[in-house]
Amino acid sequence: MFDGNWRSAVNRGLDPIGAVLCRLGVSADGVTAFGIVMATVAAVVIGRGELILGLVFLILTGLSDALDGPIAKASGTSSVRGAFFDSASDRVCDALLFAGVAWYLGSNEPGRIYMLPVALMAVASLVSYLRAKAESLGLDAKGGLMERAERFFVLGAGLAFSFVLIPILWAMLGLTAATAVYRFAKVWRQADSLHSV
Repeated sequence: MFDGNWRSAVNRGLDPIGAVLCRLGVSADGVTAFGIVMATVAAVVIGRGELILGLVFLILTGLSDALDGPIAKASGTSSVRGAFFDSASDRVCDALLFAGVAWYLGSNEPGRIYMLPVALMAVASLVSYLRAKAESLGLDAKGGLMERAERFFVLGAGLAFSFVLIPILWAMLGLTAATAVYRFAKVWRQADSLHSV
């Protein structure tokens, strides 16, 4: 949803910031790596129950993810290697963040509710995989109600208001699963139309 409606507008707003950071000598790969470090710290502090501090590091992780592209554009260093690193770091950061939430729930909630963020991570990975596989086949799998940017915002709300964290995670799981189904159906229709030609 964010990719389809807001991505270009946000990128236009971030391009001047990327240009400033580039002039200061900040590299896109450095910002991507910084995001992984921030996600690691976020996972640890969330796991330890410091959810508001975890929210701060979640925001820093998201900012790093948002700025590496504009910095690469400003520096003229956009490349396949950089895009690959960015995509791989996204999966690493997602895994770290959901692991932190699972750690927190396992330490503070009864039963097996700690498996909820594990299930969410699995479905989120499927969403990403469907897009990557579709694009490798020359098809389009963008879109859906719960893409990565939305997951960041919603997880941030759950960390800010911990009394609704579990309901928020359930909602995220349902919407992320719906996104996976939407993307599968979208690619299936495109592939079917190519097969029929």
